[in-house]
Amino acid sequence: MPAATLAAFRHPFYFPRQAAAASFRRDVIDQADMAHDAVFPAGARARPPRLDPRHRGDPRRTYAALDLGTNNCRLLIARPAPDGFTIIDAFSRIVRLGEGLAASGRLSDAAIERAIAALSVCADKLKRRHVSLVRSVATEACRRAENGRDFVARVREETGIALDVIGPGEEARLAVLGCHALLEPGDGPALIFDICGGSTELVLVECEGGPDAEPRILDWYSAPWGVVSLTEAEPDSRTPGADHQAAYDRMRDRARAAFAGFAAKLAPPPRPRLLGTSGTVTTLASVHLDLPCYDRRAVDGLSVPSAAMRDISGRLAAMNVRARAEIPCIGQERADLVVAGCAILETILELWPAQRLSVADRGIREGILRTLMAQDRAPA
Repeated sequence: MPAATLAAFRHPFYFPRQAAAASFRRDVIDQADMAHDAVFPAGARARPPRLDPRHRGDPRRTYAALDLGTNNCRLLIARPAPDGFTIIDAFSRIVRLGEGLAASGRLSDAAIERAIAALSVCADKLKRRHVSLVRSVATEACRRAENGRDFVARVREETGIALDVIGPGEEARLAVLGCHALLEPGDGPALIFDICGGSTELVLVECEGGPDAEPRILDWYSAPWGVVSLTEAEPDSRTPGADHQAAYDRMRDRARAAFAGFAAKLAPPPRPRLLGTSGTVTTLASVHLDLPCYDRRAVDGLSVPSAAMRDISGRLAAMNVRARAEIPCIGQERADLVVAGCAILETILELWPAQRLSVADRGIREGILRTLMAQDRAPA
């Protein structure tokens, strides 16, 4: 990263003259208590991050990573630890920023208001935690929207958060940095995927030098389908009385066509390894475990038979939205989107036929944190 860009991250957190005043719904998912003092292994580096000597002994030295996607707004705030970093605060809210984007080409007023309300919560956390180094990224929805630049400017004005709209290659790289340590041991290339709201990133990696070594990216591909965009392309998947199986099959066909070029270049080894990071895989893993409520500690790092994930996907696809909403860990907010994620997941299992799927409840934000800490300890 250029020195000028990093310097912008070092600048004291900017707050607007007039902070956005918004009332926040009670369905905010604030994960601070759940994530407090959770330690993430270094994974992405051979040696754990170390602070710049100027900041040794400063207990307030904190780092933050914010990821505004097509569906979710997520924040992690952390401090370096001997074996990685310790999460001291976290926040996650479904904002559906990309809702209606495929039809209109623009971010809707309602979606913008939801996103700014969530980002205002994040801004307050950044201020209260005295964050000294932060990177905030936005992905597919802001990349595609005609008014994406105007939205970024408004976010800066009303919340003080400077969003960096990153490309799909950077998105894939950060996701790999954040979760690759959870890959099962083995030989040959492995496939890591991230099913997002507006796109799906597939990354072929080669891991040498043990779990602490950064993987080498051999190839990657960003498909234009995510859980929001694919759901909106097949409205019958959530229409009462419609042929849900036919809609699901069409979703599979769309995903298969999108992946076809990349799939033609793949040559899975005898024992292919597969790692997924997204709300889809963590939700299905929760269903597999029959959890009464979501538990990150039970899901992150879990290895699930691929056949079990296919079975769950098929059962969910046959249900209507109301039935899916009654399943713990899916609920009303994910009930209409989870089937699109299932269609994408089944297509990935088809092109990379691993016997088991490793599940990661970590990704872009953790990749950002590792990068920031590594850069901060490097010579100026």
